[in-house]
Amino acid sequence: MATAVMQTVPLPSGEEIPVLGQGTWFLGEGPNRRADEIAALRLGLDLGMTVVDTAEMYGDGAAEELVGEAIGKRRSEVFLVSKVLPGHASRRGTVSACEDSLRRLGTDRLDLYLLHWRGRFPLEETLAGFADLVAAGKIRHWGVSNLDVADMTELTSLPGGDAVAVDQVLYNLTRRGIEWDLLPWCRQDGVTVMAYSPIEQGRLLRAEPLRAVAQSLGVTPVQVALAWVLEQGVVAIPRSGRPEHVRENRAAADLTIPPAALALLDEMLPPPGGPVPLEVL
Repeated sequence: MATAVMQTVPLPSGEEIPVLGQGTWFLGEGPNRRADEIAALRLGLDLGMTVVDTAEMYGDGAAEELVGEAIGKRRSEVFLVSKVLPGHASRRGTVSACEDSLRRLGTDRLDLYLLHWRGRFPLEETLAGFADLVAAGKIRHWGVSNLDVADMTELTSLPGGDAVAVDQVLYNLTRRGIEWDLLPWCRQDGVTVMAYSPIEQGRLLRAEPLRAVAQSLGVTPVQVALAWVLEQGVVAIPRSGRPEHVRENRAAADLTIPPAALALLDEMLPPPGGPVPLEVL
């Protein structure tokens, strides 16, 4: 089946990636759900959601194995993302962890490799590991996750640090702290922002303002929550283990939220009025 066309956002390199992708946190952990999860990931590819995000942490590698099985011979269609745990993020450890991820994923390269969060190893060590992996052709781009402005400023001041492509962070209508400083910083420096948990692992869907806007537009709260993130120029990677939910998510990329509805969401779920420490899940 031909892959559907999806709107895109640019990486610092100029390469365009789909604005709506697929997350895999908690996937691959239940044998009875495996067939549905693989079908969901494959349907997402058909629908243009070709950014697939995973991590060595997810199910201790089980999610990577699931992704490898799901994408199979369609690897060339996928912008594949994985992450190194901070406890592995020394120079040698980063390379070794990536090689283990590649084996589980059944591929020879990652399109994007992220430091999952900052740990005990100096950023210089991790950057050296990323550089080794780029030179070996095992990763194409690298980035970070859960790094705030001070960390990003430090990172980009290091030799080679200005090559950071992505900061993946928690961002949704109830977690808007990055709008005060981190999001503007990334926009100014050309770093692409990727939002994990864009519907707050489902909790956001109980918010009455979101439900009211969705009802007024004749769509679902999921679709409004995702479309709102996309309106900010941020890549969203919602997780779904069921094909019907993938279809629901995909429709968000075609939804434009009217200005009056955006204003209502801002009023009821307001942006920060000052600095907010970076939130994580």
